[in-house]
Amino acid sequence: MKVRIETINKTEEELVLIRCYKVNDEVTELVDFVRARDGMVSGYDNTQIFQIALRDIYYFEGVDNKVYAYLKNSVYEIKSKLYELEEDYHKRKFFRCSKSILVNLLKIECVKPALNGRFTAKLLNGEQVIISRQYVPELKKILQI
Repeated sequence: MKVRIETINKTEEELVLIRCYKVNDEVTELVDFVRARDGMVSGYDNTQIFQIALRDIYYFEGVDNKVYAYLKNSVYEIKSKLYELEEDYHKRKFFRCSKSILVNLLKIECVKPALNGRFTAKLLNGEQVIISRQYVPELKKILQI
């Protein structure tokens, strides 16, 4: 597969074009990756509202009936339920790894087995999240391990 990059003027819209004979798993994976880099969610910090790019979110966590988005150096409250975020963003590489956490697969540095069939995922910002054993088989399938 050839890759060609073409620079454009700032006034033009960026575009990713995939030319293929047929849409196979590899092409679908590329499309999912590109789409995962796009998208925004509203985050709340006290009285201010911020537009947060999905690509900047390391994980969502549900705590005490509230949902928070964790970025590299900040945390914002999200006015959605965790299951709604899971439905909306599963194709954007967000993976439910426990009852209370959706992790951005693009922010995982490495995974390793932990006790009792669980895994630990180390994120690019140094944080670690636990992958509950009921979600480990799906993670293995996604990561092809």
